[in-house]
Amino acid sequence: MGDRVLTDWLLDSDPALRWQVERDLLGAPSDVWRATRDRVATEGFGARLLALQDPDGRWAGGAYFPAAAPVTDAEGHAEEGQPWTATTWSLNALREWGLDPQVLRARRTPELLAEHCRWEYDDLPYWEGEVDWCLNAYTLANGAWLGVDVSGLMRRTLDGRQPDGGWNCAWVDGATVSSFHSTLNVLRGLLAHEELTGRDDEVRSARRTGEEYLLRRHLLRRLSTGEPVAPWVTRFAYPFRWYYSVLHATDYFRRASLLDGTEPDPRLAEAVEVVRAARRPDGTWLQDRRHPGAVWFEVDAPAGEPSRWLTLYATLVLRWWDERLPA
Repeated sequence: MGDRVLTDWLLDSDPALRWQVERDLLGAPSDVWRATRDRVATEGFGARLLALQDPDGRWAGGAYFPAAAPVTDAEGHAEEGQPWTATTWSLNALREWGLDPQVLRARRTPELLAEHCRWEYDDLPYWEGEVDWCLNAYTLANGAWLGVDVSGLMRRTLDGRQPDGGWNCAWVDGATVSSFHSTLNVLRGLLAHEELTGRDDEVRSARRTGEEYLLRRHLLRRLSTGEPVAPWVTRFAYPFRWYYSVLHATDYFRRASLLDGTEPDPRLAEAVEVVRAARRPDGTWLQDRRHPGAVWFEVDAPAGEPSRWLTLYATLVLRWWDERLPA
């Protein structure tokens, strides 16, 4: 695709994606992209997901997992893998799609979740989090977005770092070293919290140690041997979910750099080139796979087809890197 054709293809999308294309890729005036973002509540993916909210504020009757039978696919077959339909995943999607949080506040969603939603782990109160750092990171971001006081959860998350600077959701089972997946998910949650609530030096300091854990490994290699950590680091899929990939990670570093006013770290170079190498001649990136598990509805291309979401994120990563990396 030529640049204009590629841009038109990206713009021909749901409001949840289109406003990000307008703002981040095209630099459109704020009144343009804000008007598109406002449509998330009334059109497309956002409106569909809002319509699926339970009267008690939850989605699918559960915090992380649905309470009832799994959602089925279009042919009526039960999906394999982890379901992505419960409250946490639904809030993540709406937040990332740019829904105005006032829409959920008007529904009393924060209060309803405090009253009716409890984690499947030990029946713990929703906004207080549980023991899984990835889930807690999502809750930090969603709580900040909805105006909930999650300061206690933030304290536990900051104190939950491993000695090597990152996080591991399996700490409760005895893990003593950090995980790529867990560290990235916590970093994204901490970053979202700062984006929504303002600079916090202690949070930023914690982000630095987690970032250093990944940077020392060039985002894809084992520190001990220098070998690639696993094949999944180079497999790109949207929605990202909890899965690690170098695209998911470099997108975090891009966003953090823009918030913090810092230049790209040279140790990102190899990961950025992996992202660049995956670009097809027409300027698009392919959906490598769909993470298995029940969904309310699909929001991106099937495996093997060009993905608008991945193309936007990867294009922004390369632009950021190429324009801001010191010579």
